[in-house]
Amino acid sequence: MSEITPAYLPDRNRYALDDNGKLIGAAHYRDFQGAEGVERIFFHTVVDEEYGGQGLASVMVKFALDNTISGGAQIVAVCPYVKAYIAKHPEFQEHLAATTDEHLKALPSA
Repeated sequence: MSEITPAYLPDRNRYALDDNGKLIGAAHYRDFQGAEGVERIFFHTVVDEEYGGQGLASVMVKFALDNTISGGAQIVAVCPYVKAYIAKHPEFQEHLAATTDEHLKALPSA
């Protein structure tokens, strides 16, 4: 039986889901230096299709947001999944920074 755990991969600018050494999901981010300190811009979240429907994205995003807050950064939710998660979990609202054009310009091009 596999044990899927969330992981923080700062060298790759992402949080991930690890299934016994296989990365099966990711929450991608970029750090941005805002006026009040670091703002972590979450811009893309994905879980491998074969693992879908198990609530794993929620586990990963909660881990990512908790880690971001504990590290002293604010959250910038560009990713639709992260936005929806925060809307359902108001305890994260106080750590949310409004998305600006500067945040969007800091993201990688598609």
